[in-house]
Order: sequence, then C-alpha cells, then structure tokens
Amino acid sequence: MKHKILLVEDDVNLAFVVKDTLVNKDYDVCHIHDGNEVLKALHTNKYDLLLLDVMLPGLDGFSISKQIRQQRNQTPILFLTARGLPEDRIQGFEAGGDDYLTKPFSIEELSLRIKAILKRTAKQEEAPVTFTIGNYFFDNNTFALQHKNKTTVVTKREADLITYLHLNRNKTVTREDILVQLWGENDYFKGRSMDVFIARLRKYFNLDASVNIVNVHGVGFRLEV
Repeated sequence: MKHKILLVEDDVNLAFVVKDTLVNKDYDVCHIHDGNEVLKALHTNKYDLLLLDVMLPGLDGFSISKQIRQQRNQTPILFLTARGLPEDRIQGFEAGGDDYLTKPFSIEELSLRIKAILKRTAKQEEAPVTFTIGNYFFDNNTFALQHKNKTTVVTKREADLITYLHLNRNKTVTREDILVQLWGENDYFKGRSMDVFIARLRKYFNLDASVNIVNVHGVGFRLEV
C-alpha cells in the first residue's frame, strides 16, 4: 500500500516539483496551498506524513503543528521552510515537528528524510502497548500516563521518549542514541528539543520518588526505577 503524504506549500513551482518527484517514487501525494485547509484535510483523510511549509496564507506552519498536536493527531510532520535561524528550528521542534528541512533543499535529501521518518514511525508502532513505571501506568494507545487518580495525556514525542527510556530502564542511554532513534539524527537543535522533553517527563514522574530520570553528565540519561 502506498504511503499517503499531505504536502502543504504555497509556492506552486516548488509544490509541482516535490509532488511530481514523490509520485514517481510511488507515494500518494495530496497538495494544498492554504494553511486554513490543513486541519480540514487531516479530519477528512489519514496521512502517513505531513510536509508543511511555515510561511503560508492563513495559518502559519508552526500554529498548524501546535493545533494538530493539541488535537492528539500524531501524524509525523516535516517542516519545509526558508526560515533557517536556530530559534526557528527550535520553535519548529517544540511545536511538534519531527524534522526540519531548510529551503533551498535537494529533492534527494527530502526523499531520504521522508524514508527515515516513515521507517522510524513503523518501528515505534511496534512498541509495547501498555506498561508500568514504578507506580505509573502508561497506555501507548491513548498516551495516558496515570498515577493513582491523576492522569496526564502526553504528546506523541513524549510517549516515544517514555517508551524508549522504559525499554532501556536502569541503563544509561546516550544522547546520540536517543536522538538517532527518535529524532532521526544527532543534531544540535534536535538535542535542544530533547532536553525540553526530558524536563517535561521529570515533572510528570515527580509523584513517585522511586522513578527518576538521571542526567549522566557528558553521556546521556538513565531511567532509574
């Protein structure tokens, strides 16, 4: 079955080249150019990947990504944008993006990044559905982290990080391993994003003193249970 990709790009010429290339690589590609139409499209159809420009008519890409994640939609998002400043990249990852490609880019690099995201997504879908961490119960279907009467619904990225740390509990995992497995590459900006997510997880787990995410200086992290 072909992977379905939603391409959101207001540059008609670039959109034509990207869509034509991906269709020739056997992807099913739908193109829209207005940011206001993205959420409607995601309501109507299920896509395996969203290629999202940042500067769009209507809603901008970062706002769209935040709304998508707030609606618990976990479609992978790859930003395609001319905004290449460090703060832009960090903002993109914090908004829920899975990857960030700065224009101008080569179609070959775009194709490789798409393959990496889809491969990573398929691997993550094989993760355990439910498990316990100390006095917490985690449901990977609903992203619900429960401790006694308190339930926190986490994001897809947080869920992936919780699962990865759980699978390697009481072991030190390097920053590079986490970034490659979950973000696709060991990149400075993705590393900054990962630190934000680690800080959030520490807050989620602060109700159980037996659960601790330890920072192993210069190496990585260890989930101690």
